[in-house]
Amino acid sequence: MQLDRIVQFHKTIGDVTRIRIITLLKSGPLHGQALAGKLGVSPPTITHHMAKLREADLVYERRDKNTIYFYLNEKSLALQAEAILRIGESGKSEVATELENEKALEKMAVIRNFFTKDGMLKHLPAQRKKKVMVLEHLVRGLDPHKKYTEKEINEYIKKYHEDFATIRREFIMQHFMYRENGIYELNPPEMWAKP
Repeated sequence: MQLDRIVQFHKTIGDVTRIRIITLLKSGPLHGQALAGKLGVSPPTITHHMAKLREADLVYERRDKNTIYFYLNEKSLALQAEAILRIGESGKSEVATELENEKALEKMAVIRNFFTKDGMLKHLPAQRKKKVMVLEHLVRGLDPHKKYTEKEINEYIKKYHEDFATIRREFIMQHFMYRENGIYELNPPEMWAKP
């Protein structure tokens, strides 16, 4: 079930009058006048709430001569009520996927803003979140199993920006790399700074 449908379902039933209507319809079908009388509200109010419940597929109606009876769609109610419990059962939840997509789009926008079309870094962002995104983009080109000398790291950074010393220092400070005896190596991605 799509996430927006789950949200819409909970918004729809998040109303006292609608919950009372659902409770009354569990006992059997009723027409609008009967619902209005039992709940002490006007028929137009019932019409409004029934439209919302119909949109959420929680009720359906049947006509008997000149009277419209409302029925509770118990199967749909049960499925929608349980849907929130099923989020994440089939691997990644829709929420997590949406969040990842948003983060990916944001990261792409930052890369477009701070890199030229030929891949050169215009400047290192001042905002930490954007800076971490830019640094991560840069270290993705390094081999995670290779040990680099300082000269090799400097040459690699120079392909993107002239201020290799600042960027090299940021690699260390943001835990993308570690340095020991002048040798640089990538940390596992789990250790990298998060934007």
